[in-house]
Amino acid sequence: MGARPPSMISRILGLGEAAAPRQPTSVALPGVTELALYVAGRRQPAGDLSRALTLARRSRDGFIWLDLHQPTAETMATVGLQLDLPDLLAASAAQGGHRPGVERFGQLTVVTLRTARYVTHAELTPTSEVVDTGAVLIMVGDHFVVTARHGAGNALAALRADVEQSPSRLALGPWSIAHEICSDLTNQYLRVAAQVDLDLEHVEETTFHRERRLDVAQVYQIKREIVEFRRAVVPLVAPLRSLIEQSPADLPERLREYFMDVSGRLGRAADQITSFDELLNSVLQARLAQVTVEQNHDMRRIAAWAAIAATQTFIAGIYGMNFEHIPELSWRYGYYLALLSMATVGVVMYRLFRRSGWL
Repeated sequence: MGARPPSMISRILGLGEAAAPRQPTSVALPGVTELALYVAGRRQPAGDLSRALTLARRSRDGFIWLDLHQPTAETMATVGLQLDLPDLLAASAAQGGHRPGVERFGQLTVVTLRTARYVTHAELTPTSEVVDTGAVLIMVGDHFVVTARHGAGNALAALRADVEQSPSRLALGPWSIAHEICSDLTNQYLRVAAQVDLDLEHVEETTFHRERRLDVAQVYQIKREIVEFRRAVVPLVAPLRSLIEQSPADLPERLREYFMDVSGRLGRAADQITSFDELLNSVLQARLAQVTVEQNHDMRRIAAWAAIAATQTFIAGIYGMNFEHIPELSWRYGYYLALLSMATVGVVMYRLFRRSGWL
Protein backbone atom coordinates (compact mmCIF):
# COMPACT_ATOMS: atom_id res chain seq x y z
CA MET A 1 0.00 0.00 0.00
CA GLY A 2 1.15 3.54 -0.67
CA ALA A 3 1.92 6.08 2.03
CA ARG A 4 -1.15 7.56 3.67
CA PRO A 5 -1.59 11.26 2.78
CA PRO A 6 -1.37 13.67 5.72
CA SER A 7 -4.61 14.91 7.27
CA MET A 8 -5.97 18.43 6.79
CA ILE A 9 -4.78 19.50 10.28
CA SER A 10 -1.35 18.01 9.63
CA ARG A 11 -1.03 19.96 6.38
CA ILE A 12 -2.09 23.17 8.10
CA LEU A 13 0.36 22.75 10.98
CA GLY A 14 3.20 21.63 8.75
CA LEU A 15 3.28 18.10 10.20
CA GLY A 16 3.30 14.74 8.47
CA GLU A 17 5.48 13.92 5.47
CA ALA A 18 8.46 16.06 4.63
CA ALA A 19 7.06 16.56 1.13
CA ALA A 20 4.20 18.65 2.54
CA PRO A 21 5.51 22.25 2.72
CA ARG A 22 4.78 24.31 5.83
CA GLN A 23 2.67 27.39 5.27
CA PRO A 24 2.70 30.45 7.53
CA THR A 25 -0.16 30.32 9.98
CA SER A 26 -1.40 33.75 8.94
CA VAL A 27 -2.00 32.36 5.45
CA ALA A 28 -3.16 28.83 6.24
CA LEU A 29 -5.69 29.59 8.98
CA PRO A 30 -8.71 31.77 8.23
CA GLY A 31 -9.17 34.53 10.77
CA VAL A 32 -5.48 34.90 11.68
CA THR A 33 -4.41 38.52 11.21
CA GLU A 34 -0.94 38.43 12.78
CA LEU A 35 1.60 36.00 14.19
CA ALA A 36 4.48 37.75 15.95
CA LEU A 37 7.49 36.28 17.76
CA TYR A 38 9.24 38.38 20.40
CA VAL A 39 12.57 37.57 22.02
CA ALA A 40 14.01 39.92 24.64
CA GLY A 41 11.35 42.45 23.68
CA ARG A 42 12.22 42.54 19.98
CA ARG A 43 10.31 41.03 17.11
CA GLN A 44 11.90 38.12 15.28
CA PRO A 45 10.94 36.19 12.12
CA ALA A 46 8.15 33.83 13.12
CA GLY A 47 7.37 31.47 10.23
CA ASP A 48 4.43 29.24 11.04
CA LEU A 49 2.81 28.71 14.44
CA SER A 50 4.69 25.52 15.27
CA ARG A 51 8.10 27.01 14.49
CA ALA A 52 7.37 30.29 16.29
CA LEU A 53 6.21 28.48 19.42
CA THR A 54 9.31 26.28 19.41
CA LEU A 55 11.61 29.29 19.11
CA ALA A 56 9.75 31.13 21.88
CA ARG A 57 10.06 28.22 24.29
CA ARG A 58 13.76 27.89 23.61
CA SER A 59 14.27 31.40 24.94
CA ARG A 60 13.68 32.32 28.56
CA ASP A 61 12.09 35.66 27.64
CA GLY A 62 10.52 34.72 24.32
CA PHE A 63 6.81 34.54 23.50
CA ILE A 64 4.45 34.69 20.53
CA TRP A 65 1.40 36.86 19.92
CA LEU A 66 -1.26 35.25 17.76
CA ASP A 67 -4.03 37.68 16.81
CA LEU A 68 -7.31 36.33 15.45
CA HIS A 69 -10.33 38.21 14.13
CA GLN A 70 -13.62 36.29 14.21
CA PRO A 71 -11.87 32.93 13.97
CA THR A 72 -13.78 29.91 12.78
CA ALA A 73 -14.28 26.81 14.90
CA GLU A 74 -11.79 24.95 12.68
CA THR A 75 -9.17 27.65 13.22
CA MET A 76 -9.61 27.60 16.99
CA ALA A 77 -9.47 23.80 17.02
CA THR A 78 -6.15 23.94 15.20
CA VAL A 79 -4.74 26.67 17.42
CA GLY A 80 -5.99 24.90 20.53
CA LEU A 81 -4.25 21.71 19.45
CA GLN A 82 -0.93 23.50 19.02
CA LEU A 83 -1.14 25.56 22.22
CA ASP A 84 -2.81 22.87 24.34
CA LEU A 85 -5.90 24.98 25.02
CA PRO A 86 -8.95 23.40 26.70
CA ASP A 87 -11.47 22.20 24.13
CA LEU A 88 -14.32 24.21 25.63
CA LEU A 89 -12.21 27.37 25.64
CA ALA A 90 -11.21 26.89 22.00
CA ALA A 91 -14.85 26.38 21.02
CA SER A 92 -15.98 29.39 23.06
CA ALA A 93 -13.32 31.66 21.52
CA ALA A 94 -14.87 31.09 18.09
CA GLN A 95 -18.14 32.62 19.28
CA GLY A 96 -19.12 36.18 20.12
CA GLY A 97 -21.24 37.68 22.92
CA HIS A 98 -18.82 36.98 25.76
CA ARG A 99 -19.28 38.51 29.19
CA PRO A 100 -16.32 40.45 30.65
CA GLY A 101 -14.35 38.54 33.24
CA VAL A 102 -11.13 36.75 34.21
CA GLU A 103 -10.82 32.96 34.34
CA ARG A 104 -8.00 30.58 35.17
CA PHE A 105 -7.42 27.22 33.45
CA GLY A 106 -4.38 25.85 35.23
CA GLN A 107 -1.42 27.91 34.01
CA LEU A 108 -3.63 29.62 31.41
CA THR A 109 -5.40 32.90 32.18
CA VAL A 110 -8.26 34.16 30.01
CA VAL A 111 -9.22 37.83 30.21
CA THR A 112 -12.47 38.62 28.40
CA LEU A 113 -13.08 42.23 27.45
CA ARG A 114 -15.89 44.04 25.67
CA THR A 115 -14.90 46.72 23.21
CA ALA A 116 -16.85 49.95 22.81
CA ARG A 117 -16.95 52.36 19.88
CA TYR A 118 -18.91 55.60 19.64
CA VAL A 119 -21.10 55.77 16.54
CA THR A 120 -21.32 59.29 15.14
CA HIS A 121 -24.87 60.39 14.30
CA ALA A 122 -26.34 63.63 13.00
CA GLU A 123 -29.28 63.53 15.40
CA LEU A 124 -30.75 61.22 17.97
CA THR A 125 -33.68 59.19 16.64
CA PRO A 126 -35.69 56.29 18.07
CA THR A 127 -33.37 53.95 16.10
CA SER A 128 -30.01 55.71 16.48
CA GLU A 129 -27.00 53.54 17.33
CA VAL A 130 -24.82 55.36 19.84
CA VAL A 131 -22.40 52.69 21.11
CA ASP A 132 -21.19 49.69 19.13
CA THR A 133 -19.66 46.86 21.16
CA GLY A 134 -17.54 43.82 20.40
CA ALA A 135 -15.41 41.33 22.32
CA VAL A 136 -11.75 40.46 22.80
CA LEU A 137 -10.53 37.27 24.48
CA ILE A 138 -6.94 37.42 25.74
CA MET A 139 -5.47 34.00 26.46
CA VAL A 140 -2.17 34.27 28.33
CA GLY A 141 -0.16 31.09 28.70
CA ASP A 142 3.38 29.76 28.80
CA HIS A 143 5.33 31.75 26.18
CA PHE A 144 2.24 32.81 24.23
CA VAL A 145 -0.66 35.22 24.18
CA VAL A 146 -3.65 34.73 21.88
CA THR A 147 -6.21 37.43 21.16
CA ALA A 148 -9.53 36.42 19.61
CA ARG A 149 -11.55 39.44 18.50
CA HIS A 150 -15.22 39.67 17.54
CA GLY A 151 -17.01 42.67 16.11
CA ALA A 152 -15.85 45.91 14.54
CA GLY A 153 -13.87 48.71 16.12
CA ASN A 154 -11.38 46.53 17.98
CA ALA A 155 -8.40 46.31 15.62
CA LEU A 156 -5.05 45.94 17.36
CA ALA A 157 -2.69 46.88 14.52
CA ALA A 158 -2.03 50.39 15.84
CA LEU A 159 -1.50 49.11 19.38
CA ARG A 160 0.90 46.44 18.11
CA ALA A 161 2.94 49.01 16.19
CA ASP A 162 3.10 51.24 19.25
CA VAL A 163 4.13 48.56 21.72
CA GLU A 164 6.83 47.26 19.37
CA GLN A 165 8.49 50.65 19.68
CA SER A 166 9.11 49.89 23.38
CA PRO A 167 11.13 46.66 23.78
CA SER A 168 11.34 47.21 27.53
CA ARG A 169 7.60 46.68 27.83
CA LEU A 170 7.58 43.60 25.59
CA ALA A 171 10.46 42.15 27.59
CA LEU A 172 8.02 41.71 30.49
CA GLY A 173 6.45 38.79 28.63
CA PRO A 174 2.95 37.83 27.39
CA TRP A 175 1.25 39.74 30.21
CA SER A 176 2.61 42.98 28.73
CA ILE A 177 0.32 42.47 25.74
CA ALA A 178 -2.66 41.79 28.03
CA HIS A 179 -1.90 44.98 29.95
CA GLU A 180 -1.57 47.09 26.79
CA ILE A 181 -4.92 45.85 25.47
CA CYS A 182 -6.68 46.41 28.81
CA SER A 183 -5.19 49.88 29.09
CA ASP A 184 -6.10 50.80 25.52
CA LEU A 185 -9.69 49.60 25.87
CA THR A 186 -10.06 51.42 29.19
CA ASN A 187 -8.94 54.66 27.54
CA GLN A 188 -11.44 53.93 24.79
CA TYR A 189 -14.20 53.54 27.40
CA LEU A 190 -13.35 56.98 28.78
CA ARG A 191 -13.38 58.55 25.30
CA VAL A 192 -16.74 56.99 24.46
CA ALA A 193 -18.11 58.11 27.84
CA ALA A 194 -17.03 61.70 27.12
CA GLN A 195 -18.86 61.66 23.77
CA VAL A 196 -21.97 60.06 25.27
CA ASP A 197 -21.91 62.76 27.95
CA LEU A 198 -22.35 65.38 25.21
CA ASP A 199 -25.33 63.45 23.84
CA LEU A 200 -26.91 63.35 27.29
CA GLU A 201 -26.45 67.11 27.71
CA HIS A 202 -28.36 67.57 24.45
CA VAL A 203 -31.06 65.13 25.62
CA GLU A 204 -31.44 66.95 28.92
CA GLU A 205 -31.58 70.34 27.25
CA THR A 206 -34.13 69.23 24.67
CA THR A 207 -36.31 67.50 27.25
CA PHE A 208 -36.88 70.73 29.18
CA HIS A 209 -36.99 73.05 26.15
CA ARG A 210 -40.26 74.95 25.76
CA GLU A 211 -40.51 74.64 21.99
CA ARG A 212 -38.55 71.48 21.17
CA ARG A 213 -39.54 68.38 23.09
CA LEU A 214 -37.74 65.03 22.93
CA ASP A 215 -39.84 62.00 22.12
CA VAL A 216 -40.00 59.33 24.81
CA ALA A 217 -38.87 56.76 22.21
CA GLN A 218 -35.66 58.75 21.68
CA VAL A 219 -34.91 58.80 25.41
CA TYR A 220 -35.60 55.08 25.64
CA GLN A 221 -33.31 54.34 22.68
CA ILE A 222 -30.30 56.12 24.15
CA LYS A 223 -31.06 54.44 27.48
CA ARG A 224 -30.79 51.06 25.74
CA GLU A 225 -27.45 52.11 24.25
CA ILE A 226 -26.18 53.16 27.68
CA VAL A 227 -27.28 49.81 29.12
CA GLU A 228 -25.26 48.03 26.42
CA PHE A 229 -22.27 50.25 27.20
CA ARG A 230 -22.66 49.52 30.89
CA ARG A 231 -22.70 45.77 30.30
CA ALA A 232 -19.40 46.12 28.46
CA VAL A 233 -17.60 48.00 31.25
CA VAL A 234 -19.08 47.50 34.72
CA PRO A 235 -18.86 43.65 34.93
CA LEU A 236 -15.08 43.85 34.36
CA VAL A 237 -14.36 45.96 37.46
CA ALA A 238 -14.53 43.18 40.06
CA PRO A 239 -12.68 40.46 38.04
CA LEU A 240 -9.84 42.84 37.20
CA ARG A 241 -9.49 43.83 40.84
CA SER A 242 -9.48 40.16 41.78
CA LEU A 243 -6.74 39.50 39.21
CA ILE A 244 -4.58 42.17 40.84
CA GLU A 245 -5.20 40.93 44.38
CA GLN A 246 -4.65 37.27 43.46
CA SER A 247 -1.97 37.93 40.86
CA PRO A 248 -0.85 34.75 39.07
CA ALA A 249 2.73 33.62 39.55
CA ASP A 250 3.55 34.48 35.92
CA LEU A 251 2.32 38.08 36.30
CA PRO A 252 5.40 40.32 36.81
CA GLU A 253 5.25 42.60 39.84
CA ARG A 254 5.88 45.64 37.67
CA LEU A 255 2.87 44.83 35.50
CA ARG A 256 0.78 44.33 38.61
CA GLU A 257 1.31 48.01 39.38
CA TYR A 258 0.32 48.90 35.81
CA PHE A 259 -2.85 46.82 36.12
CA MET A 260 -3.70 48.75 39.29
CA ASP A 261 -3.63 51.95 37.23
CA VAL A 262 -5.89 50.35 34.63
CA SER A 263 -8.27 49.27 37.39
CA GLY A 264 -8.48 52.84 38.67
CA ARG A 265 -9.34 54.23 35.24
CA LEU A 266 -11.82 51.44 34.66
CA GLY A 267 -13.53 52.31 37.94
CA ARG A 268 -13.88 55.93 36.85
CA ALA A 269 -15.41 54.86 33.55
CA ALA A 270 -17.83 52.51 35.35
CA ASP A 271 -18.90 55.26 37.78
CA GLN A 272 -19.47 57.67 34.92
CA ILE A 273 -21.58 55.15 32.98
CA THR A 274 -23.61 54.38 36.10
CA SER A 275 -24.30 58.10 36.53
CA PHE A 276 -25.44 58.19 32.88
CA ASP A 277 -27.98 55.49 33.58
CA GLU A 278 -29.27 57.31 36.65
CA LEU A 279 -29.50 60.58 34.74
CA LEU A 280 -31.46 58.94 31.93
CA ASN A 281 -33.85 57.41 34.45
CA SER A 282 -34.50 60.90 35.82
CA VAL A 283 -34.89 62.38 32.34
CA LEU A 284 -37.26 59.59 31.31
CA GLN A 285 -39.39 60.10 34.42
CA ALA A 286 -39.41 63.86 33.85
CA ARG A 287 -40.45 63.39 30.22
CA LEU A 288 -43.25 61.01 31.20
CA ALA A 289 -44.41 63.55 33.80
CA GLN A 290 -44.38 66.22 31.09
CA VAL A 291 -46.51 64.03 28.86
CA THR A 292 -48.99 63.54 31.70
CA VAL A 293 -49.14 67.28 32.38
CA GLU A 294 -49.62 68.01 28.67
CA GLN A 295 -52.45 65.49 28.50
CA ASN A 296 -54.10 67.04 31.56
CA HIS A 297 -53.72 70.48 30.01
CA ASP A 298 -55.35 69.24 26.80
CA MET A 299 -58.21 67.75 28.77
CA ARG A 300 -58.77 71.04 30.60
CA ARG A 301 -58.74 72.89 27.30
CA ILE A 302 -61.28 70.50 25.84
CA ALA A 303 -63.45 70.78 28.95
CA ALA A 304 -63.32 74.63 28.80
CA TRP A 305 -64.41 74.74 25.18
CA ALA A 306 -67.12 72.17 25.91
CA ALA A 307 -68.44 74.41 28.74
CA ILE A 308 -68.51 77.43 26.41
CA ALA A 309 -70.34 75.44 23.76
CA ALA A 310 -72.79 74.13 26.36
CA THR A 311 -73.90 77.68 27.27
CA GLN A 312 -74.58 78.44 23.62
CA THR A 313 -76.55 75.25 23.28
CA PHE A 314 -78.50 76.09 26.45
CA ILE A 315 -79.56 79.52 25.22
CA ALA A 316 -80.39 78.25 21.74
CA GLY A 317 -82.35 75.37 23.23
CA ILE A 318 -84.49 77.64 25.45
CA TYR A 319 -85.39 80.07 22.68
CA GLY A 320 -85.91 77.27 20.23
CA MET A 321 -88.89 75.90 22.17
CA ASN A 322 -92.18 76.29 20.32
CA PHE A 323 -94.22 77.47 23.32
CA GLU A 324 -96.67 80.28 22.84
CA HIS A 325 -96.04 82.25 26.04
CA ILE A 326 -92.20 82.35 26.13
CA PRO A 327 -91.14 85.93 27.00
CA GLU A 328 -89.89 87.94 24.03
CA LEU A 329 -90.84 85.10 21.67
CA SER A 330 -92.81 87.50 19.48
CA TRP A 331 -90.53 90.43 20.19
CA ARG A 332 -89.02 92.03 17.12
CA TYR A 333 -85.44 92.01 18.51
CA GLY A 334 -85.62 88.69 20.35
CA TYR A 335 -83.38 86.92 17.83
CA TYR A 336 -80.67 89.52 18.11
CA LEU A 337 -80.92 89.48 21.89
CA ALA A 338 -80.37 85.71 21.91
CA LEU A 339 -77.28 86.07 19.71
CA LEU A 340 -75.94 88.89 21.90
CA SER A 341 -76.52 86.82 25.05
CA MET A 342 -74.73 83.85 23.55
CA ALA A 343 -71.75 85.97 22.48
CA THR A 344 -71.56 87.76 25.84
CA VAL A 345 -71.66 84.56 27.87
CA GLY A 346 -69.09 82.94 25.55
CA VAL A 347 -66.64 85.87 25.85
CA VAL A 348 -67.03 86.08 29.63
CA MET A 349 -66.42 82.34 30.05
CA TYR A 350 -63.46 82.44 27.67
CA ARG A 351 -61.82 85.22 29.69
CA LEU A 352 -62.44 83.38 32.94
CA PHE A 353 -60.94 80.13 31.59
CA ARG A 354 -58.03 82.06 30.10
CA ARG A 355 -57.31 83.76 33.39
CA SER A 356 -57.38 80.46 35.26
CA GLY A 357 -54.97 78.82 32.79
CA TRP A 358 -57.39 76.42 31.23
CA LEU A 359 -57.10 78.05 27.82
